[in-house]
Amino acid sequence: MSALTEEKLDLPATDQPAYPDYRVISLIVGCAIFLEQVDGTVLATALPTMARDFGVSAPAMSVAITSYLLALAILIPVSGAIADRFGAKRVFNSAMVVFIIGSILCSLTHSLPMMVAARLVQGTGGAMMGPVGRLVILRTVERKHLVSSMMWTLIPAVLGTMAGPPLGGFIVQYFDWRWIFYINVPIGVLGYWLVRRYVPEVHCGARPAPFDWLGFALCSVGLGCLLFGLELFGENTSARNGVMLVAIGTAACLAYVKHAKRREHPAVDLTLLRIDSFRLSVISGALMRITQGAQPFLLPLLLQIGLGFSALRSGQLILAISVGALLARVLTTRLLRWIGFRRVMVYNGVLAGLSYAVCALFRADWPFWLMFGLLVCCGVIMSVQFTAYNTIAYEAVPTDRMSAANSFYSTLQQLMLSVGVCCGALILKLAMAASHNTEPSRLNFSVAFLAVTVISLSSTYWHRAFAPDAGHEMSGHRQR
Repeated sequence: MSALTEEKLDLPATDQPAYPDYRVISLIVGCAIFLEQVDGTVLATALPTMARDFGVSAPAMSVAITSYLLALAILIPVSGAIADRFGAKRVFNSAMVVFIIGSILCSLTHSLPMMVAARLVQGTGGAMMGPVGRLVILRTVERKHLVSSMMWTLIPAVLGTMAGPPLGGFIVQYFDWRWIFYINVPIGVLGYWLVRRYVPEVHCGARPAPFDWLGFALCSVGLGCLLFGLELFGENTSARNGVMLVAIGTAACLAYVKHAKRREHPAVDLTLLRIDSFRLSVISGALMRITQGAQPFLLPLLLQIGLGFSALRSGQLILAISVGALLARVLTTRLLRWIGFRRVMVYNGVLAGLSYAVCALFRADWPFWLMFGLLVCCGVIMSVQFTAYNTIAYEAVPTDRMSAANSFYSTLQQLMLSVGVCCGALILKLAMAASHNTEPSRLNFSVAFLAVTVISLSSTYWHRAFAPDAGHEMSGHRQR
């Protein structure tokens, strides 16, 4: 490491404690993410069937996704503080137990409100699993191995996204959709044992600062009201309530910003935005994640409702995105080393935005192999883009602020995915209202996909704001 890097880290390389091989830790953390990804992708293919059983419209099922993501966004800021106080390993394992309990509750539901409540419990566990696992990696892996570590972490996650769609389609086609939640139990038990056996106990190394309960309450109220307000916008009978919730959420968020300026250790440390690479990754990644959040919600509905495919056929096509993400594992590190972070994010970001627009062109008479191939390409491009975001964000963050940065970044990540689902559902409902449809048509889905594509393309402005040498220390790229 260079002297500059050691100064940023505030920790000489020789003072790093001895931990197990970073690949082992990364793969175990990836198993927790695998559990979440299987759950999310399995649920996506089951939404139309669940909507029929609950007696609601398919777009209304978006709340089953956003409720889970909302729990993540609200509780992730607490994850770092809880891990600092009780130890990352203990919190990591407890989160898996809560996630399994939530999964069992989801399988017992008989109405949409019950499903939302159970998903909130499930999200409580998920809010601790991913962020705390990532915090273990950030505190135990040297920065020169960080890109590789992130890649190893994402391998089980990609396998989860690959297994989810065809498994969900198979279960919905031949069994009851409730079995999609029971598969979390054996995976969770395995992950619990792996964490107890191999993951080291990692502490922050200093006495934790007092937790900002007022700030946490303001964030919770603000984010919760904003997201559920967006959910209600598309319903004619609930538009007024939606406006009220958005107004309350906006006021709470503004109050938090004012509160955070006076607090030495706020729940979400907004001063991290003064770090250029962190701020730009947050803003550009947020715009791209709106579209990424909308796609897993819109695509299964398009395939099953708009094009008339079976749940199994839909799951097979959605699998293509995961295949592409897996293929990207062998490409991303070399690509970043070859052309650098900035160029990857600028040029690949445009391709990522356009790859969402491809879904708007799908027709029922298109060959299966053509749609599968296009979605594979989409998966490759998106995986490269988000790996770049998730790595460059921490380039200049000092070691003693990693916990705060991880909580901030994870919160925004989950929040924007939730916003993406809300935006996708809202645009779809508006398109249905404009065409006087009670059920969404293929054209309505095309409008929704094109609208969220425009949002993702707006991130190009922020990609161009990165310094030409951003991330060179991590990628190994050297300008010619």
